[in-house]
Amino acid sequence: MSDDEGYDSLPTPAALADVFHVEERRAEEDRVVYVGEPLLPTETLERQVWPLFREAGYDVRLQTITDSEEDPISGVQLRSRRHALVATPAGNSLDGIPWTNVIMFALTVVTTLFVGSIWYHEPAWGPVELVTGENWKFSAAVLSVLATHELGHYVFARYHDVNASLPYFIPFPTLIGTMGAVIRMKGRLPSRKALFDIGVAGPLAGLVATVVVTIIGLTADPITVPQRIIESSDTVQVQFGYPPLIQLLAELVGQPLEYPDDPTLAVSPIVFGGWTGMFITFLNLIPVGQLDGGHILRAMAGERGESISNVVPGLLFGLAAYLFFFTNSGRAAFLWGIWGGMAVLAGAAGFAEPIYDEPLDRGRFAIGAFTFLLGALCFVPVPFQLMS
Repeated sequence: MSDDEGYDSLPTPAALADVFHVEERRAEEDRVVYVGEPLLPTETLERQVWPLFREAGYDVRLQTITDSEEDPISGVQLRSRRHALVATPAGNSLDGIPWTNVIMFALTVVTTLFVGSIWYHEPAWGPVELVTGENWKFSAAVLSVLATHELGHYVFARYHDVNASLPYFIPFPTLIGTMGAVIRMKGRLPSRKALFDIGVAGPLAGLVATVVVTIIGLTADPITVPQRIIESSDTVQVQFGYPPLIQLLAELVGQPLEYPDDPTLAVSPIVFGGWTGMFITFLNLIPVGQLDGGHILRAMAGERGESISNVVPGLLFGLAAYLFFFTNSGRAAFLWGIWGGMAVLAGAAGFAEPIYDEPLDRGRFAIGAFTFLLGALCFVPVPFQLMS
């Protein structure tokens, strides 16, 4: 077989000669590896060869790989680290049914139904009890917000030809029944524009769903909580802190968020889906690392975004300290302390780096600023408190 057979339309070693000296080219499962020596700095090299590989439907990255070969005299396996351009398919095609995604989503439906049964009634242990009452409304509200958020990312990843997985839902039978959902970005980001669009699409799409869910919940009939549950010593009351956006929506539709004169009445669990969407939106918009806010900040501010990002953990730790020492909100202080630590780790991991680093246009910059403003309206210092 000749050197060019089996590589489809990928660049030949000769086409890379000015920027990368190819010593060997080989196919390895779903990737093609060009082993050799770079003739330019990494970022410059990747920008030079990117269009050649992209035209062939591949992402490319300069990596250090470990090769092994047998010493002809001793028979010992010798290992060496070498430079390589590694090309992987950039496509988003689905190969069969994504069973992992389907199973994780099904489990998350079950856990959100179960948690929904706890909030105003008693745990549902049978399949019939699980899907009756208000449980399914709670589950549908939470999952619709999460799904819309992640599909926003996915749609724009497809639009920009960036390889990304379908959403993975994470079942977790406590508080809201899930730890959220994620998509895996497998491909390189070609530009700041792509980084911005993919990063901002999730929060904005999720907020649209959140507003719709919240208004539906506010206009729905309140839930009647049985008196025996209110009086039970095993009952734990949770008082939620409502962010400015949800309070504004309540004012617009003229519906209360609480019924202080009648403890047996509570807002529809659908409202809690809206609360969940706003809380998750704020957390995702924290401008560090690989969070949505980090993607947006990196796209808007370029490399200067790192200076802004470095301030974020200190602000979160400061908030935690204030709540701990000056308020009776120990759990909220612990929550923000944890997120301060997570912000440190996310910042250490760094931002996503686009291939081409041209500044954003004014329209996208304005959308980014507006998105951060909406995120601020989703913030509440004390998200919830457990009442005795």
